[in-house]
Amino acid sequence: MTSDSTEIFEPDGRAIPVAEEGDGPVAVVLLPARGFGIDSLGTIAHVLEEEGFRTLRIGVRTAQTDGVTLHDLARDVADVLDDRGVKSAYIAGHAFGGALARVVALDHHDHVEGLILLGVAEPGALEGDVAEAMRTAISDAPAADVREATRVLAGDAANLDLAVAHLVRTRDVVAAAVQDAALAATPADEWTPLAPSLAVLVIQAGADPVTPPAAAERLQASEPARVSLARVDGAGHLSPLTHPGETAWEIEDYLAWD
Repeated sequence: MTSDSTEIFEPDGRAIPVAEEGDGPVAVVLLPARGFGIDSLGTIAHVLEEEGFRTLRIGVRTAQTDGVTLHDLARDVADVLDDRGVKSAYIAGHAFGGALARVVALDHHDHVEGLILLGVAEPGALEGDVAEAMRTAISDAPAADVREATRVLAGDAANLDLAVAHLVRTRDVVAAAVQDAALAATPADEWTPLAPSLAVLVIQAGADPVTPPAAAERLQASEPARVSLARVDGAGHLSPLTHPGETAWEIEDYLAWD
């Protein structure tokens, strides 16, 4: 789902959702998680814009999707940056969006100042209650039917009803199908590596069952000199919806922007 502020960028008919805020000298691209549209990152973008950043939320294409891979979606991100005159940016992605951010950095290194991962995606399917919660959460099920799924995914959300409302408003079943197809079509060894030399910030929700803390710790242990780890205690997989201020503040602090 996208808001009225979303523009559709259509190079070659690819229909890429884009929302831009701010005009500061430092640009931050925000890429959504599996099953979510760019509105899921709207509050984070607004907070960053108020602090002087330029933000671009970029969704997955809704046309020209046959045979799509993560490399194709990474090209979409680079094409949006070129179209907006952004020479380079920090690429931030939530879960699946982080996997895509890694491919942007690998394929279009000159466009990337650094990576910010809101949770660390790893190869392999979800299992058990977490898999069922994700299936329900990003389906067309009405709000009354996603409450328990939201409870599993939201961590210590102060207001479960509000978390449910945010989830229903920002989920995107069409995007999920494209994201799943792109991930399935891209070998893991083409999206899991970190691009050489780039610094990486991981913002880890402490109670995220989809991209759990252990995944962030493994990535940091693999590259301790350039992977920094910040934690949002109590937050779950829906942290951009339930803890957007804390997430944005970690980005601002990391980039040392005053």
